[in-house]
Amino acid sequence: MHYLNISFTHRNSTLEIREKLSYPDDENKRVCLTELLSSDAISEAMLISTCNRMEVFCYCSDVPVATMHILKMLQIRSCISIEELEGRADIFDDSSAIHHLFSVAASLDSMVIGETQIVGQLKDAFRFTYDNSFCGKKIASAMKSAFKCAAKVRNATDISSKPVSMASVAVNQLKSLVDDISSKKALIIGVGEMSEITAKHLVNAGADVYIMNRTKHKAEALAQKCSAKVIDFSELSNAINEFEILYTATSSSEPIITDAVIEARDFDRYWFDLALPRDINYNKGEKIQLFVIDDLKMIVDENISSRELSSRAAHSVIGRAIIEFFEVNTQDLEPLIKEIYTRADIAAKQETLRTIKAGYIPAEYEKEAQKMCEQALKRFLHEFTTNMRSAAEDTHTELMSGAMASMMKVKV
Repeated sequence: MHYLNISFTHRNSTLEIREKLSYPDDENKRVCLTELLSSDAISEAMLISTCNRMEVFCYCSDVPVATMHILKMLQIRSCISIEELEGRADIFDDSSAIHHLFSVAASLDSMVIGETQIVGQLKDAFRFTYDNSFCGKKIASAMKSAFKCAAKVRNATDISSKPVSMASVAVNQLKSLVDDISSKKALIIGVGEMSEITAKHLVNAGADVYIMNRTKHKAEALAQKCSAKVIDFSELSNAINEFEILYTATSSSEPIITDAVIEARDFDRYWFDLALPRDINYNKGEKIQLFVIDDLKMIVDENISSRELSSRAAHSVIGRAIIEFFEVNTQDLEPLIKEIYTRADIAAKQETLRTIKAGYIPAEYEKEAQKMCEQALKRFLHEFTTNMRSAAEDTHTELMSGAMASMMKVKV
């Protein structure tokens, strides 16, 4: 038996392709997993579908057969040829599949190395799969070890400690300037990705957040998503002089805030212009600290460099975690091997008694005869059980141990 992972991510597929391969809701995921398990080669399956990746992780008896079954299913789903899917996909099996899973959980395979969102996404995917009986103890064991590995990476490195997106760095910079932002009013102008990230961070920090945009219904949609409030764009000239905190990230081709509308105030203001071209053309000294992209880019670059150094240490943690995972698999064989030797000893004793009863050897030689039988059986079993332990290290033990356990009616 084998672990198998077929992966489509930002590394090998465009956003358009990932959209075609995505499974956005539980019903679609349920249909997909049901189809996966319709193959005799696949006994357990899990689906990971996020904005940056679509992966099938499964436990199967035949890697080529399972791979083709998965690709055919995805071909029907996406209307993309099997040849293109196979050419794009990263396909991992056995130890490489476990290595990939652990790397994903530790966020080393993410678009932003060290981001923590992927762990929650993996937990949600596993919980759905397990609760709906699409996977069992083999995937559960792998996922448990993956989460444990991810925790070790976070504890052993600072890979997730420093923000690397412009929006996250901007909020972090504000926190370094203001002791407590929980009582502050913050205005965000624009509704793009950076505005959304900024809004969520500020709301989580307890700030009173308002969204402003030329298209009001878009501002309302973002405000609802982030638990913020909306202020009409027509109030721009008043709002910039009333709010202590301002983040702007619009797609305007010219500045929307200039010296002409900026008024003096007796409180400090903190402005972050995350737009390119810039939204703010400010030259006055009105107790305003203004940060633009170039001011923040150096921090972003330093944090990225720090994370890359941490990722090297993280790979060492993952390497040890993989060894531990397969050592546990090897240990799972020991009860079966012990049972084999126990039954061999019983067989030796029974055959010795039968031989004495039949008169083939004198009764006084019972101990010697039984010892000879035991030694012969142990000599025969030694190579066999050694091979079983070796196979476990390469994750190929299941076929052999499963067959033996079935014949002996032993649970493993």
